Amino acid sequence: MISMMRLFAVMLKEIRQLRRDRITFAMIIGIPIGQMLLFGYAINTDVRHLSAAVADQAGTHMARQFIAELEQTQILDIRYSVATPQQLEDLLRAGDISVGVHIPPDFDRRVIDPLRAAAHLLVDGADPTILAVANQLVTMPVSFDTSEPLAPLRSLEVRPYYNPERRTAVNIVPGLIGIILTFTMMMFTAVAIVREREHGNLELLINTPVSSMELMVGKIVPYIVIGLLQLGLIVTVGWLLFKVPVRGSLVDLYIASFFFIAANLALGLFISTVARTQFQAMQITIFILLPSILLSGFMFPFEGMPKFAQLLGEILPTTHFIRLTRGIMLRDAALFEMRGELLALTIFTIAVMFAAIKRFSRRLD
Repeated sequence: MISMMRLFAVMLKEIRQLRRDRITFAMIIGIPIGQMLLFGYAINTDVRHLSAAVADQAGTHMARQFIAELEQTQILDIRYSVATPQQLEDLLRAGDISVGVHIPPDFDRRVIDPLRAAAHLLVDGADPTILAVANQLVTMPVSFDTSEPLAPLRSLEVRPYYNPERRTAVNIVPGLIGIILTFTMMMFTAVAIVREREHGNLELLINTPVSSMELMVGKIVPYIVIGLLQLGLIVTVGWLLFKVPVRGSLVDLYIASFFFIAANLALGLFISTVARTQFQAMQITIFILLPSILLSGFMFPFEGMPKFAQLLGEILPTTHFIRLTRGIMLRDAALFEMRGELLALTIFTIAVMFAAIKRFSRRLD
């Protein structure tokens, strides 16, 4: 027979334990609210405001009117004005824009010629979603302030770069490197340190002359090696099974991965100073992993998200690393061209590492 009194006592004990466990209680409330907000705002197939640049070699009134109509669609945000198509390609390779608009010198004559495209769209086709959105502009109705009769306008010709076959794997695999390393590096580090605390090993280390800095750096270095081995494994499998190319320098890819792994290990160390149990460490890791998947540009175009979601995404190291991997692997971009992403990872690592060491020292005391 089940005693209702004993059953009630066990239930009351569990509720009190959850109430005392602030981290688990916060997860109970935070995870559903966080997922609702993330999925509600990040999942947006109606992508707008793609960063764009224009190379207007015509410089005519008709060309300027055409650019204005492109902006009025709200699909493109014209952020740069350059002189040549080569400069558009440079901006595409560096990841500064998603779309380049080339208006040739004979634009006005092309407008009245139904057999020729009036202008060209240079699109970062690595992301099929961006390419599909850019293709909407091909059928854009265009009207010009002119008294001359115009033939039906074939306004734009789309030129996809970096993924001419339009394969989804080409875009997914470089981003997947960041997601896998985020999960494994954070969880390995956080769980390893919390496990040592639970087993009493940290108390033994307190009695040694090892400082907090030496202890935490010593914990990080082996996992950096593990992360770099994982990188090689993912790149190899991606190339063998999915034919995902590595057009850029492997050295640049490993350097970028080193910065990213260090950032995630620092975050894992910080989690270990917050979590009291291994289960809590895994909970917090998953809680951080969800924004890394949804707000980093891994699944959905980054520019299609609301501004506040983009600001949150910029804080996450995964966002910057995915830009680096896609730039190096797909666009043959040099690391120097994306130095801003490396700087962001460095600042994140220093800030989180400082916070982790400070909390760790206080807990040891």
